Amino acid sequence: MSEADFPKANRLLRKREFDRVFARKCSTAAGPFVLYAERNELGVPRLGLVVSRRYGGAVARNRWKRLLREAFRLEKTNLPQDIDLVILPRRSETGSLEELRKAVVGAARRLRKRL
Repeated sequence: MSEADFPKANRLLRKREFDRVFARKCSTAAGPFVLYAERNELGVPRLGLVVSRRYGGAVARNRWKRLLREAFRLEKTNLPQDIDLVILPRRSETGSLEELRKAVVGAARRLRKRL
């Protein structure tokens, strides 16, 4: 596997994993989304996405998810390696991939310092 893949080991999959991140209440706003974070003991960054119907139909929600997953996948090596991230969009328009990449890395580093 390459460094730029997105296997299940890099995903938050269960409700209790999301709940653990939200319970920590460590968050920051970063451009078009809010990022929540919590430490993990796995040594790899993991991503969870919460995109509700408020952001549009299935096409719009899936676009958000595709772009956020791609931003995470491409910047995975630049992120703190012991962190779980949950991203919630703040507005309906997604923005560009480059904007999302910079925002994810910057926000994750700020949150890692607070953890």
